[in-house]
Amino acid sequence: MIQASQIREHMEVIGSDDGHVGRVDHVRGEEIELAKMDLGAGLKHHMIPLSWIDHVDDEKVRLNITKDAAKSAWTEKH
Repeated sequence: MIQASQIREHMEVIGSDDGHVGRVDHVRGEEIELAKMDLGAGLKHHMIPLSWIDHVDDEKVRLNITKDAAKSAWTEKH
């Protein structure tokens, strides 16, 4: 089980295909808020659920879905 405490600000979030999804801004409850000032995130805050995380290593949050799948299913912060 992934612990939110393992996830730090500015860590790169990558898909299972090694594609860049974004960078961590904050963890909010059961979701990661991606940094808005990242071209990969389309310069908007997006939210992805912690359930998409496969594992966290020293520098990266690796998802269990591809970059494109993440980008088609993420939600925009309101």
